[in-house]
Amino acid sequence: MLDAGARGFLLKSDAARDLVAAVEALRRDKTYFTSKVAAMVLEGYLKGGKPGAIVTPGRNRLTPREREIVQLLAEGKSTKEVAVALGLSVKTAETHRSNIMRKLQLHSVSDLVLYAVRNNIVHVVQAGLEG
Repeated sequence: MLDAGARGFLLKSDAARDLVAAVEALRRDKTYFTSKVAAMVLEGYLKGGKPGAIVTPGRNRLTPREREIVQLLAEGKSTKEVAVALGLSVKTAETHRSNIMRKLQLHSVSDLVLYAVRNNIVHVVQAGLEG
């Protein structure tokens, strides 16, 4: 993100007062990163990433089964379809889904899909446009 020119970054979970402070800092040509973001950048750097890289919270905390469930959900499968595909009860699939959303601090299926794309769990293929 820093390579792309970002001079400030907030998480959705950061307080509204951080947004006001960030806008003020950027207006004065300063940078603004919350302590959570700064910690993520530092963690990415210490783990051998490029300076300024951000490690997505929870990325490495998913079990292989949870990654499988994220993939199926991101591909558009319903919780019931996930349960059938993996030989689970619907209740177990729902519990997995709930735990994944909590672990990753996601609030919607669209957030889950975005997480899956950003973390190479699923890939977006663009169809050719006919003109």
